[in-house]
Amino acid sequence: MLASQKVFDSLKEIGLNLYERNLWVALLARGSATAGELSEIAKVPRSRSYDILQSLADKGFVVLQASKPIKYLAVQPEEALDRARKKMQDQIQSVIKRIDELKGSQLIKELNDLFQKGLKLVSPEEITGALKGRDSYLQQLDSMFKEASKKISIVTNGEGLHELYEYHLDSLKSAKEKGVEIKIAASSIEKANDAIKALGGIASIKSIDEKETPLSGRFTIVDGKEMVFSLTDSKNTHATQDLTLWSKSEHAAVEVFEPLFNLLWTHSKEIS
Repeated sequence: MLASQKVFDSLKEIGLNLYERNLWVALLARGSATAGELSEIAKVPRSRSYDILQSLADKGFVVLQASKPIKYLAVQPEEALDRARKKMQDQIQSVIKRIDELKGSQLIKELNDLFQKGLKLVSPEEITGALKGRDSYLQQLDSMFKEASKKISIVTNGEGLHELYEYHLDSLKSAKEKGVEIKIAASSIEKANDAIKALGGIASIKSIDEKETPLSGRFTIVDGKEMVFSLTDSKNTHATQDLTLWSKSEHAAVEVFEPLFNLLWTHSKEIS
C-alpha cells in the first residue's frame, strides 16, 4: 500500500471512490505517468483508468499532459484539495440556484399536484418509512415542525435538547408564532442548561423523573397524526447508523404514543 489506511479513509470522506483514491495516490508517488502505468501500480483495470483519471482531472486532482501517449501529472496535494473545494463550492451554488428557480417556477405546482394525487392513493397508515442516519432524522423532524399547526409533543434526553436547540430552534419559533403548543419531556438534562434556556421561551419543558419512569428513548408527535420514533441509542451508535421510524399513522400517534406522552408529562417535574 502506497499510503496509510487513514489517508484512504480521509479521501473517501471527501468523495473519491476506490479507484479514484488508488489512482491519485499512485500518481502522487510517480509524479507523472501514463494510464497504463498507473493502472498497474494501483491495481485498477486499464479499461477504467482513462475515465477515472479524467474524473480526477475534472475534480482538480490531476493535470493532463499533451503527449503521446497521454500522461497525467500529479497536482501538489494542498493545491489539489483547494481546487476540489472550489469546484465543489461552484457546483453546490449552481445546484442551489437551480433549486431556487424550480421552487419559484410554475413547475412546482405540477410536482405538488402529482404528490397530492399520489397521497390520495395511499392510506395514512401506509405512509411509514425507516430513516437511516442522523441527518435524515433531523431533516424529517424539521419538516414536521414546519408543517405543524396545533401541537408538538417531544420526548427526548439531554443530547436531544441540544439537537433541538442547534438544528430546530428557528422552526420551533415559527411554530410557536403560529400558535402551535410545544411540550418537551426530557431525561438526563444535567448538561443541557443552555438548550433549556433557549427553548424555554417557546416550549413548556419538564424533566422526566428517571427513578419513577426509567425512560431514555426519543419520540416526537406532531398534530396527533405524524410521528418519529428512534430505534437506536444515539449514545452508542454512530450518526450514520442511527435508525428512526417515521409514520403518518394516526392510530399509532393517537392511540399509542400520545397516551404514553401524556403519562410521562403527568409524572414529570417542572423545571425551575
